[in-house]
Amino acid sequence: MSANKTCPVCSSENITNFLNREQVPVHQNMVFKSQEVAVTTNRGNLELAYCNDCGFIFNESFELAMLDYGNLYDNTQHCSPSFDKYLQERSDYLIVEKGIKNSRIVEVGCGQGYFLRKLVEIEKAGNYGYGFDPSYRGANSELDGRLKFEKRYYDAECSNIPADVVVCRHVIEHIPEPLELLKSVKQALVNSPKALVFFETPCAKWIMKNQVFWDLFYEHCSYFTAESLTTAFKVSGFQVEAVKYVYGEQFLWLEATISEKKPIPSQTAGVILSLVQEFSKSEKKYKQTWQIRIQELAAKEKIAIWGAGAKGVTFANLIDPDRKLISCVVDINPNKQGNYLPGTGHPIVSYQELEKLGVTYAIVMNQHYFKEIENLLQSANLSINLLEANCE
Repeated sequence: MSANKTCPVCSSENITNFLNREQVPVHQNMVFKSQEVAVTTNRGNLELAYCNDCGFIFNESFELAMLDYGNLYDNTQHCSPSFDKYLQERSDYLIVEKGIKNSRIVEVGCGQGYFLRKLVEIEKAGNYGYGFDPSYRGANSELDGRLKFEKRYYDAECSNIPADVVVCRHVIEHIPEPLELLKSVKQALVNSPKALVFFETPCAKWIMKNQVFWDLFYEHCSYFTAESLTTAFKVSGFQVEAVKYVYGEQFLWLEATISEKKPIPSQTAGVILSLVQEFSKSEKKYKQTWQIRIQELAAKEKIAIWGAGAKGVTFANLIDPDRKLISCVVDINPNKQGNYLPGTGHPIVSYQELEKLGVTYAIVMNQHYFKEIENLLQSANLSINLLEANCE
């Protein structure tokens, strides 16, 4: 059991440390133009613990002050046609199935507004959007004033902005005190008591069940199961209407409304405890297996990682921290190409450069993109052997 720590979700002291990685890059999606700067980027410790009562997983050593989500940060995913299709499906779900029309939609942590724009740009839906994000870099108003942005956090000071819907995708996992985020959202909705709330976050159960070791990293300090996410919302004053597994079960999608009922504490850790324990036993073996596999392959072939996002950065730092085995990292985001991977300094390239670089193998970091990458290489008439990152 960990000393002097309590669960940030249910306040239980019954927590157990299960994973320790020292001096990992604190940023996985920072764009570095210099290899030297990429290698010397800020580092911190990843010390993950799980709550035996609610199943919440968190980094005990997380320091928010270490991070800087500034102009060099780029977590863009819609460059991928398959991910963009997923975003469109989420947008269609909200507008068509949930009937989000003629509504005032707030997005918390909207990034550069890509998803919110999808909800508003269809004129016949009649929606208005209000995006909040300190890192937003675009125009303050778009679509004839139907879409507005503010470079600040969404909190109690925003209660004067009416909202029928609040959307928050892939933000809460970056927050060390998730209840503070949820309570601030509720405070902002004090004048909008009938608002519908939709949250999306990575699914800890999927990570543990599939032993996706490269899906645990410093930027994500809070990992939820369906049970712990439900607990967090109930404790924060929401009524949870549904929790769904989406995107091949990699993500959780929660739907909630505001509630004034006092939550009844319950132990809901469920199956995650056995999965975490098995995960803890397997990480060292997995790392050794992949290092041996890549060493043998690199002796006769040139290898790339496909994906310069968080998964690729984590995989490279675990398996090839000194750039001795992997030649480069491929990414279809043009903003990342020509730059360097945080922590290791691997060069980030376009797939069109692979033939010139002599790369014959590429490790695909997310199984969801495998078919898309196959089709991309085929259309470019490139012969690259693709390996799926897994723990087999």
